[in-house]
Amino acid sequence: MTGFGADLMARLDAFAGFTEEPGLLTRLFLTPQHRAAADWLMELMGKAGMSARLDPAGTVVGRYEGSVPGAPALLIGSHIDTVRNAGRYDGNLGVLAAVAAVAELDRRGERLPFAIEVLGFGDEEGVRFPVTLTGSRAVAGRFDRVALETRDRDGVRMADALRAFGGDPEAIAEAARKPGEALAFLEVHIEQGPVLEAEGLPVGVVTAINGATRFAVRLRGMAGHAGTVPMALRRDALAAAAEMTLAAERVAAASDAGLVATVGRIEAKPGAVNVIPGEVVFTLDVRAPEDAVRRDACAAILGDFEAIATRRGVELAVETTHDAAAAPCSPGIRRQIEAAVIRAGVRPLSLPSGAGHDAMAFAGVLPMGMLFVRCAGGISHNPAESITAEDADLSVQILLDIIRHFEHETPTP
Repeated sequence: MTGFGADLMARLDAFAGFTEEPGLLTRLFLTPQHRAAADWLMELMGKAGMSARLDPAGTVVGRYEGSVPGAPALLIGSHIDTVRNAGRYDGNLGVLAAVAAVAELDRRGERLPFAIEVLGFGDEEGVRFPVTLTGSRAVAGRFDRVALETRDRDGVRMADALRAFGGDPEAIAEAARKPGEALAFLEVHIEQGPVLEAEGLPVGVVTAINGATRFAVRLRGMAGHAGTVPMALRRDALAAAAEMTLAAERVAAASDAGLVATVGRIEAKPGAVNVIPGEVVFTLDVRAPEDAVRRDACAAILGDFEAIATRRGVELAVETTHDAAAAPCSPGIRRQIEAAVIRAGVRPLSLPSGAGHDAMAFAGVLPMGMLFVRCAGGISHNPAESITAEDADLSVQILLDIIRHFEHETPTP
């Protein structure tokens, strides 16, 4: 193992010290702890040979000039905000691995035909305010200023929090890269799933970030006495919901296109041990790397729901609460990542991302791609989140190789 892994793991441990809750890692967007982490990161970038600054949306930007100052930049980054009681590798690994790669270039005096910009975004998690991807959307030129009026649970407006943080709500448009200023976007990220571990592989090549559709489903049957209503005469809303849950599972399990479907929350009313549930509300989350697959699955699942509701005599109401298109990774970037993985002596495995990432903000704006890193048990958003120093080391080696062999193949994704 080279020195990248040990140093990177030590820095990730130190970075986890910027937290709102002692003994836990909680670093929400635009908090004092987020600012302290940003200051630490900017200092680290400076030591790695970069000029560092904070952009108007609160993103930490470190720039390593190419052989010609002012050249277009290869953007590499991830997020430095966390969920509550987080693991220390989600997002942070991608930022600090990029810093480590640039530090190695600087140590060797290597300058490339392009610049490198390392980006430490905020608000990927969407925990503090009811929006997500604020930093990456701003850089991609896709920020919606309506988000500035959203408030956290304490009533603080995002615009006010951003100003207190050191950002500039009025200048967010200036964070966007102009045509010709950026070549592509790369993100290194833990997989947050179990596939790489199951395959015995340290890294994987992401094909796409899944599109997602979410529904709120409400069923109304008839509440009744648990002891006196015969089974054949019941209109049990919870039994109908259980059958619908299995129907969604069946549709997803029958697909070989990366489709997943989840009923993540369910509530039965009136919620008494001796009363047949008369009303149920539950959520349905459907994801796939291809939008057509997801749309067809949603139609099939909702068709099954209607048939089940009719047969069981319950009323069905469905509301779409979220609908986001898939973000396919650019074929040219995928090829370059795969080539670097092969050069590292690793069997290349292509897989979709079921979770959202900053990279999706750049889909259709810049060529983009992602390198996944194995995490133990697929566990994430949890203090038990874990990677090995060997895998951390390999992620930096592969990222360096991608940078050194990078070719701007096409001007569009």
